[in-house]
Amino acid sequence: VDESELLTVPDGWKEPAFTREDNPKGLLEESSFATLFPKYREAYVKECWPLVQKALGEHYVNATLDLIEGSMTVTTTKKTFDPYAIIRARDLIKLLARSVPFEQAVRILQDDVACDIIKIGSLVRKRDTFIKRRGRLLGPKGSTLKALELLTNCYIMVQGNTVSALGPFSGLKEVRKVVLDTMKNIHPIYNIKTLMIKRELSKDPELRSQSWERFLPKFKRKNLKKRKEPKKKNTKKEYTPFPPPQPESQIDKELASGEYFLKERQKKRKQVQEIKAKQAEATKKRQEERNKAFIPPKEKPVVKTKKASTEKKIDIEAIKEKVKNAKKKKLGALPVEEVKLKIAADEKKKKKK
Repeated sequence: VDESELLTVPDGWKEPAFTREDNPKGLLEESSFATLFPKYREAYVKECWPLVQKALGEHYVNATLDLIEGSMTVTTTKKTFDPYAIIRARDLIKLLARSVPFEQAVRILQDDVACDIIKIGSLVRKRDTFIKRRGRLLGPKGSTLKALELLTNCYIMVQGNTVSALGPFSGLKEVRKVVLDTMKNIHPIYNIKTLMIKRELSKDPELRSQSWERFLPKFKRKNLKKRKEPKKKNTKKEYTPFPPPQPESQIDKELASGEYFLKERQKKRKQVQEIKAKQAEATKKRQEERNKAFIPPKEKPVVKTKKASTEKKIDIEAIKEKVKNAKKKKLGALPVEEVKLKIAADEKKKKKK
């Protein structure tokens, strides 16, 4: 037998169910699991608890409900033969605590069904961003979640800070990837598109052993929004261990210029001269601004029109031919001789009358 055939699982094959004959002596130790449920789930859990006990009783697992403490507990009995039944019972009470309805949660007791509770509360820092991305996972009127359920064959329940998924192992793997990518700001529609392509490719038996990378779309993240740069950039000065020089006082400035040693009368005279110089400068500027109104504006230079170029040569022979043709056709005024003959003919007609 070829080794490749031994590695592949034939279509439609199922693992045989675990029966009492596989473990006739039962379990040695008693195992138990307990989980708390929120206050808003108390009414529903209390209502469906008899159904939970009945479903677990078929696998010989006891279930107890403590409404005072708000907890559910499952324990194995002497009759329990399946060692994995207690793990399934634990998952059942976890799903009930996470708002999954009993009709869906009881499916976990089947061999080919598993569950996965994905914690998404700590993946995003800001609360507003978390709510926005969680809503993106649901989609408008739950359409995105419904599409994901159809492609993965899983039941998905988004509640609070967790996402509960129930279905086959291959589907749970895809659900976890989509949920985590959505929380990382990757839209779920990209993953849904990839899953649709994979679903179509899996139908072709020739492509099962080939790589599907060439068929799958590759989406690149684009950061369209760029950070706005501030108008005023504060540039840090180079660090120097020496302090800045001390600013000069008024006395130091006077000593440097020599004013300190002048007499009071001389100081006053100098101040008056400085004031007069400033006033003269101000009056000069004011006068210049007034004179601007009397300065005539510059006229635009007159552009001389260029005469028509007489480069084309006049063809005299052609003009003579045109004149001869005009005479033959008798266009315009008649010649002098023809005019005299016409006048004489008109006079003869008058005499006859």
